[in-house]
Amino acid sequence: MSKIPDITIIGGGIIGLLTAREFLQAGATVTVIEKNQIGQESSWAGGGILLPLYPWRQPDAITRLVIHSLTLYPLLAAQLKAETGIDPEWNPCGLLIAKNPDLAAAIDWCNSNNVRFEPAGAEFFSRINAEPDNPLWLPDIAQARNPRLVKSLKQDLINKSANLVEQCVPKGITLEGDRITAVTTSSGRFSVNQLIICAGAWTGQLFQELFPTIGNAPKVVPVKGQMLLFEAERDTLPYMVLDEDQYLIPRLDGKILAGSTVEQDDFNKITSKEARNRLESFALKLLPALNHYPLTHHWAGLRPGTEQGVPYIDKHSEISNLSINAGHFRNGLAMGPASAQLMVDLILGRPEAVAPEPYKLSSRH
Repeated sequence: MSKIPDITIIGGGIIGLLTAREFLQAGATVTVIEKNQIGQESSWAGGGILLPLYPWRQPDAITRLVIHSLTLYPLLAAQLKAETGIDPEWNPCGLLIAKNPDLAAAIDWCNSNNVRFEPAGAEFFSRINAEPDNPLWLPDIAQARNPRLVKSLKQDLINKSANLVEQCVPKGITLEGDRITAVTTSSGRFSVNQLIICAGAWTGQLFQELFPTIGNAPKVVPVKGQMLLFEAERDTLPYMVLDEDQYLIPRLDGKILAGSTVEQDDFNKITSKEARNRLESFALKLLPALNHYPLTHHWAGLRPGTEQGVPYIDKHSEISNLSINAGHFRNGLAMGPASAQLMVDLILGRPEAVAPEPYKLSSRH
């Protein structure tokens, strides 16, 4: 009889993978159950800027996870590259924010959180066609290449002997008193010790299906985002650019992402011509050099939307061995390492690196 893992995680996106890795490093045994392929949903589809858009306009709860994650990423990326041979392309290329009408708030946030900044001079606008308004240059802000990061994390978990179960749809829960003893899935029955739901945009729906009579349900809904990819050459754009609510992200090989939309469209991942035209028009206007390169990919992903974008990271109050780590909206990569650490801190009783109160299930009911 196979031994029951210490930790069972439902959801193999960036949050589930980082949480699994954190538990493995703490000496736990881990099984990850994913309904599709590991990391092929929102974690694969996003842009990978490791900072929220205009973080000074976001709740402080987001800032706390982001700032801690910023300190964790360099070592995480270096370890993944060294131990798996897959480079997640953590790249501190810097972020240019073209328009900052709330400049005082931006400067105050940067100073409070020790984020370097400087006014962006005319040299930043030699190749881009923006109308700057108090432009800021954040030289230390990095990106990660989502598909590579997910791929390296998956390999790292395999190397560390995690059990990854793909194409496995959760169907039901066996409860004995206030404890879950098993998860029934399309691939059979899995006995559990601790269960963590990290199911991204599907978390709210999944919770209702598995626990229809249990309170304190996480309110997580899908929010569609569409993006484009241009096959540009290296150094076409050396840094990330945010202009109002859209952005360009240059990868190390020269490819440039343009994003993104924010759409309430249930679980529909179909792309639209309207969104493609709007993003393409934005990209070509902002960076005229893109007129020389083909637009090769257009895709959509479903972000896990929550009230104000603040995730749930908490042990459930009614079920003693159930926890949630989900609802990171647009910032799963930016908040991921700190979110995983906090989840493990709570379950293992370690001192918390980030204060847990803002992420409690009960705080928004």
